[in-house]
Amino acid sequence: MAAAVEIAQPPKIILDDPSEFRPEVREAHTFRDFRIHNVPERVVRTYDLMHTNQTVDFVKDRLRYWMKLDHGEMTVLEILEKLNSLVDESDPDIDLPNAMHAFQTAEGIRKHHPDKPWFQLTGLIHDIGKIMHLWGEPQWATVGDTFVVGCAPDPSIVFGVESFAKNPDLQDPRYNSQLGMYTAHCGLRNVLMSWGHDEYLYRVLMANNHSLPEEALNMIRFHSFYPYHTCGAYAHLADKKDEAMLPWILEFNKFDLYTKAPEMSPVEELREYYQGLIDQYIPGKLRW
Repeated sequence: MAAAVEIAQPPKIILDDPSEFRPEVREAHTFRDFRIHNVPERVVRTYDLMHTNQTVDFVKDRLRYWMKLDHGEMTVLEILEKLNSLVDESDPDIDLPNAMHAFQTAEGIRKHHPDKPWFQLTGLIHDIGKIMHLWGEPQWATVGDTFVVGCAPDPSIVFGVESFAKNPDLQDPRYNSQLGMYTAHCGLRNVLMSWGHDEYLYRVLMANNHSLPEEALNMIRFHSFYPYHTCGAYAHLADKKDEAMLPWILEFNKFDLYTKAPEMSPVEELREYYQGLIDQYIPGKLRW
């Protein structure tokens, strides 16, 4: 009898997602007490690098680099397959590849919003911008809570304003005031966000063929923007359109945070359904 063939599994890529150590229940004024929680040193280090290096010039540089869209042409499911080798080891909820979390989130949304296929697809794709890490982007520019660059950081940001002490933009009068380089209620679509997987996927979609509604784009771009959607920060930059989009972001985050359970239908049984949604809203290969 021939020996059984062992199928090689992709090597496990460790991606510590520091946002997973955010206290789940807190008021805005307690957010700066984040440092009193039992947070691993690697997470503190990630946020230190993020808050030191995420400047206006850095974000503009990343936009120039990644928006060349020269990292290949792949479908959504091809990207998800690559993400099977990426596990957020620091996620305290579950130790599963990102691709599994994608299907879990989508299925959670499908159960509660069966009439909104675009919403279900948004759950499936919301984290696939993390592919940047497999292409060399450091984790402090890939994961974690996001914030607006070009103005003073809000006190509700993880580890507080003092964690930006080494960020050169805080010494630049163009960027260190509450409004910084913006005008009041200019609209979040007009601000420069810190660089990460949210912003990358949003920009990729905008540069490719898609028919997702504006609600989906806001969910994707701002799902890690916890200072805004959970603590009410940066309201002075938001406009009426942002106010209309905020409930959708909050609804999405219910499923992003609370569907990390290992029980789920086999992925192979789900692929056909989600391929149909992909064909409807994001057909073919995307430029990455």
